[in-house]
Amino acid sequence: MIEKRILELRKQLHQYNYEYHALDKPTIADTEYDQLLHELVTLENENPEFYDANSPTQKIGGEIAEGFTKVSHRFPMYSLGNAFSLEDLQEFDARVRSQFADVEYIVELKIDGLAMSIDYEDGQFTQAVTRGDGSVGEDVTANLRVINSVPLRLNEDVDVTVRGEVFMPVSSFTHVNESRREMGEALFANCRNAAAGTMRQLDASVVRSRGLDGFWYTLVNARELGISSQSEALAFLKKIGFKVNPEYRQFATIEAVYERVQEIEAMRDVLGYDIDGAVIKVNQFAIQDALGFTIRTPRFAIAYKFKAEEVKSVVEDIFVTVGRTGKITPNAKLLPVQISGSLVSYATLHNEDYITNKDIRVGDTVIVRKAGEIIPEIVSVDVNGRDGTQVPYVFPTQCPVCHEHLVRFEGEADHYCVNVDCPAKIAEALVHFASRDAMNIDTLGERRVYQLHEAGLLKTIPDIYRLHTRIEAMEVLDKMGSKSVEKLLAAIEASKQNSVEKWLFGLGIRHVGAKTSSLIAAHYGSIQNIMKATVEELLTIDEVGTVIAESVTGFFEIDANRHLVEELVDMGLNPEYTQRVTSAKFAGMKFVLTGTLTTMGRSDAKKLIEAQGGDVVGSVSAKTDVVVYGDSAGSKLTKAQELGITTWTEMQFLEEVNA
Repeated sequence: MIEKRILELRKQLHQYNYEYHALDKPTIADTEYDQLLHELVTLENENPEFYDANSPTQKIGGEIAEGFTKVSHRFPMYSLGNAFSLEDLQEFDARVRSQFADVEYIVELKIDGLAMSIDYEDGQFTQAVTRGDGSVGEDVTANLRVINSVPLRLNEDVDVTVRGEVFMPVSSFTHVNESRREMGEALFANCRNAAAGTMRQLDASVVRSRGLDGFWYTLVNARELGISSQSEALAFLKKIGFKVNPEYRQFATIEAVYERVQEIEAMRDVLGYDIDGAVIKVNQFAIQDALGFTIRTPRFAIAYKFKAEEVKSVVEDIFVTVGRTGKITPNAKLLPVQISGSLVSYATLHNEDYITNKDIRVGDTVIVRKAGEIIPEIVSVDVNGRDGTQVPYVFPTQCPVCHEHLVRFEGEADHYCVNVDCPAKIAEALVHFASRDAMNIDTLGERRVYQLHEAGLLKTIPDIYRLHTRIEAMEVLDKMGSKSVEKLLAAIEASKQNSVEKWLFGLGIRHVGAKTSSLIAAHYGSIQNIMKATVEELLTIDEVGTVIAESVTGFFEIDANRHLVEELVDMGLNPEYTQRVTSAKFAGMKFVLTGTLTTMGRSDAKKLIEAQGGDVVGSVSAKTDVVVYGDSAGSKLTKAQELGITTWTEMQFLEEVNA
C-alpha cells in the first residue's frame, strides 16, 4: 500500500508540475501542492527502498558534486550564422530557395542563456550536458534536475534527446542580486552571467534557490519518431511535458519573417527574460537534411541579431595591452555605463589608425555599443562636448611590458612587440593554448595562467605538462589547495588525448584559426605530416590561401617551433587527427568529387566521407568506387561513366551519408 501511494503521489505531482510550468495553467492551489509534496517526502524518507532519482522530491536539491565530468555529444551542437538586416535574411533565403522553392520558415525567440542538451530513456530524465565547445560539454545532471520547469518524467515513455536554453528570468535575477548585495557579495552583471554562474555551482540546492528556467526547442531524434517538421517537433515537445516558448510563428516568405523579427525586437523589454535576437529555421526536416551543415553552422537556420544598444560615456584613459603574437591593442577606460544589461568599463580601440580616424581623446564624450552584443566599441565622438582639455592621443613607441621598441610592418595597421622574451607574449600564448577552442584545459584560465607564470611555474607551453612535478609549489599559491591542484592536473592529463587540430590551433600560428586547423589536420592526418607540408601542397586544401600556407610553412621552418612540437609529442600529446572515422560505412572505398557542390563545400564533403571510413582521391581510375558530382561536372564524370563506376548526384550522396 505504501509503494502504491508513493507512485500515485509522484504521478500526481509530475502532472501538476507539467500544468504549472509547461502549460502555465495550474489546476491545484499552491498550499494543496505543498501538502502532497510534504506527504511524499515523508513517505520516501521512511521508506528509502522506494528511492527514485526522478521523483518530484528530487527537485528540492541538496546534492553536492565533486566537479563536472566531460561528456561527448552524440550529435554536435552547432553555432548559428548571423544576420543583421533584411538584406542578410534575403541572401539566406535566396541560398535556400536556389534548391528548394517551396519552403516554410519557423521564427523563434533567441533566448540569452546557456545552451543545453538533455536525454530521456523510456520517458525518464537521465542526463543533462552543457554545450561546451559543441563537441564536448559538461555533465550538469544534478543541477538541471532541480530546475522546476525541467520534467523528470515525461508524459510518454519515449527515448528523446532534447536541446534548449537554460536562463534566469529577470525576476529571479533581481532577487538573487538583492540577496548578494545584503551578503556583501559581488553582483551579477546580467541575467546570462547569473545563469552561467549558477550552473557552475557544485551544490544543487544553490541552483534550486536561484530560480532558473528553461525553454526547449530542438528534438534531436525527431525523424525516428516520425516527426517531419520543426512545428510538429515543438508541438510534440509541449505534449510530452517540455516548456516550449509560445512566441514561435510559421511563415512562407522571408519578408514576413522580417516583419516578425521586428515585432520581437519591439517586445523584448516586456518579456520577463532576456533575448538577443530571433532564430529562423527551415520548417521541413527533409529540406534541413538536404541543406546540411558547414563545419560550424547549419545551412538551414540563421540567427537574426538585434541592433546593439548605444549609450554615452566618457573616455577616462587610453592604454595598450600585449597579445600572444606581440600585437599591441589600444583600449579605452570608460566611465562605467550599462549596455544591454552589462556594466561596461572598457572598449577596444583596435589600432593607431582607428584612434586617429575617429579622433578619440582622453576626456571625450563618446557613443559606445557592444559589437555583436559582445565586445564594447566606440562608435563616435561628441566633438561638441570638448572643452579644450582633450588632446590627440600619441601612440606609444615602446612595449608597456618589456619596454622594447614597437614595430609597425609595412602595409599593416597594427604595432607589434617583436621581443621573443616579452613576458606578456609568453603569458598570452599560454592562455591561448589552454583556451576552450584549443586544448580546453579546465581551470587553466587567464587568471590561473598569469598566477602560475608570475610564480615562475609556467614559462613555456611544455611547462603545462610539467606541473605535476610542482605540486607543492602550486599548493601554497592563493586559492590553489590540494583539490584545485588535483583537478587542474587531471584536466591537463586529459587534454593529451585531444585530436591534433586542437593543439595545432593552440600553437598560435598567425592567420590559422580553429576552422583552418581542423581542415589542415583532417587533410594531413598528423602533426608530423603537417610539418613536412609545402606551400603548394597546402594550397590544394579548400579555404587555405597563400597567406595561411606561407604562415604554416614559415612557422615550421623555425627550429625552435619544430623542437616544441617534438617535445609535446614526447610528453604524450596525441599527434594524430582522431575526428576522422565515426563509422565504417565507406570503409576502404575511394571517392572522387567533381563539379560544383551546392549544399556544401568540397572540404565538407571530404570530411563526411572520411568520417565514415572512405578516402577522397584526385583522379578517376579503375580503383575508384564512387564519383560524386555537382553542377558543371566535366571529364571526370565522363570517364567514370565510361569505366562503369558508380556515380552519385549530390543529393544521392547525402542520402547515402544519412542512411
